[in-house]
Amino acid sequence: MMTKPERSESDPMRDELVIGLVSVSDRATSGVYEDKGIPSLMEWLGNALKTPWRAETRLIHDDAATISATLTALVDGLGCDLVLTTGGTGPARRDVTPEATLAVATKEMPGFGEQMRQISLNFVPTAILSRQVAVIRENGDHAALIINLPGQPKSIKETLEGLRDDQGAVKVPGIFAAVPYCIDLIGGPYIETDPDVVSAFRPKNAQRAPRA
Repeated sequence: MMTKPERSESDPMRDELVIGLVSVSDRATSGVYEDKGIPSLMEWLGNALKTPWRAETRLIHDDAATISATLTALVDGLGCDLVLTTGGTGPARRDVTPEATLAVATKEMPGFGEQMRQISLNFVPTAILSRQVAVIRENGDHAALIINLPGQPKSIKETLEGLRDDQGAVKVPGIFAAVPYCIDLIGGPYIETDPDVVSAFRPKNAQRAPRA
C-alpha cells in the first residue's frame, strides 16, 4: 500500500494544504457540456483560504470503481489532506458517488451530510433527496477528509459558506467552518480562512496566532 512521505520540520512546503477536487459527470467528461463544479470550487477556495494551498483536479465518469480509484489515488498517492467531490449524489441510478466514497472510508462523518441537507432545505424541499456523505480515509500516517458536495455552483457556495441574514450575520453555518479543525484532528496542516467568507471554528486551546 502506498503511503504519503512525512512532512519534515525542514520542509518549506509542510504547511501547504493539498486539496483534491473531483467532478463526477458523464456528460461533462464526454464534452456534452462544460464542467462548472471544479471552477466554482477553485474560485470559492481562492477567496476563502488564507493558507498556502494547491489543487489536484479530476473530471471523471459517474462510475463507482472510477470514483473510488480516483479518491484513493488522491489521498494515498498524492497526499491530499482534503478531497471535495461534486455531482452524482442524487437518487438516479447513475448517482453512485456516496457509495464509492463510503467504499474507501475508514470513518464516516455523518454531521457534514446532515448540515448540507439542512442548508439546502432553506431553498427546496427536494434537498431530502440528496445523499451527500463525508468520510475520513486513513493510510499509514496520513489521513484525509473527503466530502461530497452538490453539483451546482450556487449550491456549492451555499453549502460551504452557509447562509447570512440581511445584516450579514451567519444564520445557518456552512460546513467549511468545521473543516479546518477536522483537518487538525487528523494530523493535517493548520488551515486559516478569511472570516468575511467563512470563519473557521476551533476551541480556544486549538487556536494559533494569525499568519503574518
